[in-house]
Amino acid sequence: MRVRTGKTSNGRLFYIIKTYYDTKGVEHTITVEKLGNEHDIRQRTGRDPDEWARERAKYLTEKEKEANKNVTVEFSPSSLLTKDYQYTFNIGYLFLQKIFHELKLDQLCAAIQADSKITFNLSDSLAKLCYGRILHPSSKLATFAFSKTLLEQPDFEEHQMYRALDVLADHFDTIQAGLYKNSFALGNRNTSVIYYDCTNFFFEAEEPDADGLRRHGKSKENRPLPLVEMGLFIDQDGIPLTMSIHPGNTNEQTTLKPLEKKLLRDFALSKFIVCTDAGLCSKANKRFNSLGNRAFITTQSLKKLNKDLRETALSPTQWRLMGDKQPYKSYDITKIDEEKHPNSVFYKELPVDHTDFDERILVTYSIKYRDYTRKIREGQVARAEKALKNSGVRAKKHANDFRRFIRKECYTADGELAEKSRQSIDVDAIAKEARYDGFYAVSTNLMDDDPSDIAAVSHQRWQIEQCFRTMKSEFKARPAYVRKDNRIKAHFLTCFIALVLYKYLEKRLGNNYSCEAITDTLRNMEVRELVGEGYLPTYTRTTLTDDLHETFGFRTDYQIVTKAAMKKVVAASKKRKLYAKKA
Repeated sequence: MRVRTGKTSNGRLFYIIKTYYDTKGVEHTITVEKLGNEHDIRQRTGRDPDEWARERAKYLTEKEKEANKNVTVEFSPSSLLTKDYQYTFNIGYLFLQKIFHELKLDQLCAAIQADSKITFNLSDSLAKLCYGRILHPSSKLATFAFSKTLLEQPDFEEHQMYRALDVLADHFDTIQAGLYKNSFALGNRNTSVIYYDCTNFFFEAEEPDADGLRRHGKSKENRPLPLVEMGLFIDQDGIPLTMSIHPGNTNEQTTLKPLEKKLLRDFALSKFIVCTDAGLCSKANKRFNSLGNRAFITTQSLKKLNKDLRETALSPTQWRLMGDKQPYKSYDITKIDEEKHPNSVFYKELPVDHTDFDERILVTYSIKYRDYTRKIREGQVARAEKALKNSGVRAKKHANDFRRFIRKECYTADGELAEKSRQSIDVDAIAKEARYDGFYAVSTNLMDDDPSDIAAVSHQRWQIEQCFRTMKSEFKARPAYVRKDNRIKAHFLTCFIALVLYKYLEKRLGNNYSCEAITDTLRNMEVRELVGEGYLPTYTRTTLTDDLHETFGFRTDYQIVTKAAMKKVVAASKKRKLYAKKA
C-alpha cells in the first residue's frame, strides 16, 4: 500500500491506495482509505501529514500481511483424534440463512415468542426445520440430529422442536401473511397473475383418522394410504404466496374460494387473474372470479363440452394463426403445410352464453403438440401390449392409465358371453382419443385480451407443478412422520417456507441451475475444523459455488478460512440487504 495525494481548494488530499492484478493479469488500483486533507490531518494528529500518512500506509500493509499470512498446521500419525469432538460442519445452509433473515422470519418468530410463554428460540427452531427440509429431508428426530452438523449449533432441545411445531400451527395464517409482507424487501411481487393447484401427500399409516386430516382419497401416486391435501397459490415468478391443508378426501374444487378469500383479506390483494387446471374448472369458481377486479383462465376439457361446442372445436375449418399478419385469414388444419408450420399455433374462439358471468373458450391446435400427444399415447399402447403378453391386466386406476386401451371380453367356446374372458387392445378407444391430438382449450372471462397473451399465461402453469415436484422429490415432504393435526399443518408450513427460501435462492442465481444441482451443492458444502486455526473447505469449488459466493457477498472457498473470517461470514449471512424495487 502507498500514499497518493491530490490537489483541492483546501490543500492536498491524502489517500491510501493499493494495486493488485486480477486472474487475467490486468492491473487494478483501488482506494483503501481516505485520510482527509493536510489541514485536517495536522489538526487531528499534531504531526506532519506526509510522515503520518506514510506510517498509516505501513500499518495497514502489515495488518493485511498478518491477516493473509500462511497457516502451518502440524499433524501426528501417532496422535488420536479427540474423542466425541466434532470436526466437520455443513456451511451450505448459510446461503439459505441469508434469505431467512432478509425475509425477517427471525423477527416474525420473535414477535410470536414475545406473546407466548415459550422460552426456547422459536426462530432457530423454524430455521433448522427449514434448512433440514432442503439439505437433509427426514423425520423431525433426524432433522434435530442433522442440525447439530451445521456450523451454528441448535439453540433448542429436541423436545422443544416438537413444541415449536405446535406454536407454528397456532400461527399458521399469521406466518404466511407476514412472510408475504416481508418479501417486498426483496423486490416487488408479480401478482397480476396467480396460479392455483392442489396435490396430496401420503402417510405411512395403516388406518385413516376418524375425524382428522389423514383420510383416504384419490391419491396422485395411486397409493392406498391415508392422505392430506394441499392447496397452493404461487405468483407469476413461481414464488409461493400461500397454502392451505385439507383432509385427504376433500374435493379440490371447494378449496379454491376459501384460500382466495384469505388472499383478499390478509394479503390485501384484490386485482389478479387466477389460473388453474381443468380439475378446478367449476362454474362456482368461475363465477367467484368474475367478481370485483378478478378474472380467471382455466384449462377446459374438450371431452366435457356439450356436443355442439365440441364438434365446433374439433372442426378442421375456421382456424386462425397466432401472430399472423393477416389476422382474419382462416385455415383448414387438415391442409396446412407441416414443414412450414412445425411450431405454429392455430386458434378459434367459442363464445359461451351465461346470464351471470362472461366466458369465452379459446381452443388451440399445433403440429408440435399433436406429435407430442401421439408419442405419449404410442408409448402407453406399447406398455399395454407388453402387459398383455406377460400376464393378465387388472382394471385401470385413473383416467390416463395405459390400461384404458385394453378391452376385456367374456366368451364361451361357442362365442357366447360367459364367465371366461380374454383381453385385447381396444382399437376403438385409441381412435376415439386420437381425435383430440394437438387440441388444447382454456376458458376465460377476459373477453378483450389477445388469444396469444391468454395462451402464454396458461402455458406458465408448469411452474406450480414444478413446486409440487420439488417438495415431493427433493424435499421429501412425504411420507410425513407426524400424526397430530396441528403438527401435520406445521410440517407442511415448514415445507412451504423451505420452498420460498429455495425459490428466492434459485431466482437470485438467475434460474441458471437445476434444483438437483443446487441442493446437491449445498448439501456437500462442508468444512473441517483445524483446531485453533480455522476451517478447511472439503467441497469442490465449481462455477455454481462461485456464483453462490458472488451473489451473496461472502466467500467460504479459500484454502483455509480463519476463525475470525468465518465469524464475519456467519454475521454476513444474517445481515439484511435492501433490494431496489422494480418500477
